[in-house]
Amino acid sequence: MKPGSIRTRLILGATFVLAIFLAGAGYALERAFSESTRSAHYARLQGDVYLLMAAAELDPEGGLIMPPSLAEPRFSLPASGLYANVANPNHREEWQSASTLGLRPPFPRDLQAGQWLFDERVKNGKRYLSAAYGVRWSDGPRARPLTFAVVEEDTQYRRELGQFRTTLWTWLGGAALVLLFAQTLLLGWGLAPLRRVAREIRRIETGDQPRIEGRYPSELAALTDNLNTLIEQERARQQRYKDALGDLAHSLKTPLAVLRGGLAEPAQLAQTVEDQVARMDGIVQHQLGRAAASGANRFAAPLQLAPVLQRIVDSLAKVYAERNLQFELDCPDKLSWKLDEGDAFEVCGNLLDNAAKWARSRVRCKLRIVQRELQLCIEDDGPGFSDTQAALQRGVRLDEQVPGHGIGLTVVADIVAAYAGQITLGRSPLGGGRIEIRLPTA
Repeated sequence: MKPGSIRTRLILGATFVLAIFLAGAGYALERAFSESTRSAHYARLQGDVYLLMAAAELDPEGGLIMPPSLAEPRFSLPASGLYANVANPNHREEWQSASTLGLRPPFPRDLQAGQWLFDERVKNGKRYLSAAYGVRWSDGPRARPLTFAVVEEDTQYRRELGQFRTTLWTWLGGAALVLLFAQTLLLGWGLAPLRRVAREIRRIETGDQPRIEGRYPSELAALTDNLNTLIEQERARQQRYKDALGDLAHSLKTPLAVLRGGLAEPAQLAQTVEDQVARMDGIVQHQLGRAAASGANRFAAPLQLAPVLQRIVDSLAKVYAERNLQFELDCPDKLSWKLDEGDAFEVCGNLLDNAAKWARSRVRCKLRIVQRELQLCIEDDGPGFSDTQAALQRGVRLDEQVPGHGIGLTVVADIVAAYAGQITLGRSPLGGGRIEIRLPTA
């Protein structure tokens, strides 16, 4: 596993969480078993105390009498680990079991009548569990305070706890290994689509396939769609550059041939050079406009279009100040669209400039978003288009008396095509030409 891979990070993170969880669960189970086992031992010792009390009697002089053997045989075996004792408030032992022979276990003493005591005691490095009960023993008119106590070495308790701990952590360790193996398989299965995407991208880089073609989960579908969009946009851009260069080289052949032919007629050379230079300038502008068109890009930042149109209108108002043209701009202030700023200036500038050239007094521009489409409509009160098809052809001018190279609308058409949009030419209610552009959502 690579240290920087998502799979490694997920496995390490899951392992850490699993280790914390199992450690907490193991600790909780161990504590619960320990408390349960301790309570069970205390309950058994309490039963032994009741056994002593049931067997005890007082003689006529008030002395305590215990039977030579009890129901619990360990009380009769020396050093059996289970010890019993009955004592009075003066710390005098009234009786103790045969199992205490030669030993002095830590018996609880001096308990009030009706008081139970359960605790752990330590003496000479040994640990004991103890249970004791204080009584006022009466047989007739006389009553004696006594403490019945039973202690047991905690060897058995520790042994049971150790066995449980060994079994518990063995099973938890085995479960952890199984879970780690299962989560490794699940992560491999879950991350398989990412590996397939990576393989497809490598095949695209080597030219073995044109785009990402596999079907992927919904979480990756948006990513693969966006990658395909980027790939297609880059290929379209490269194709535009290639086509523009090829068309430019081809289109310049005729003007250059005319210039060469003009050398044979010195008298017409100046006019020939002027005409062909203007023609070549138009050709270069057209091809540069085609190549520079960015096209639709879903990753582009939305562009506020009202300021763009206002700047263009302000510039044209100065250029055509002598004609006193009236520019009407209808665009919401907050209207924005995913559009390259250069393309916006190129399209709007060319269309408004074209309308201003032909207009008699009015130019109207309206921009709206209708049904997820950007709609731009520019109208004028000029003569209108006599041939809408010819108006979109490169280098065709419908009136030679109007300055220009006949390139603007063709550049606009190329840019609109790059955005998969539509351009429509028609008659305006103002009496002149009307150009409508529709651009779909990127």
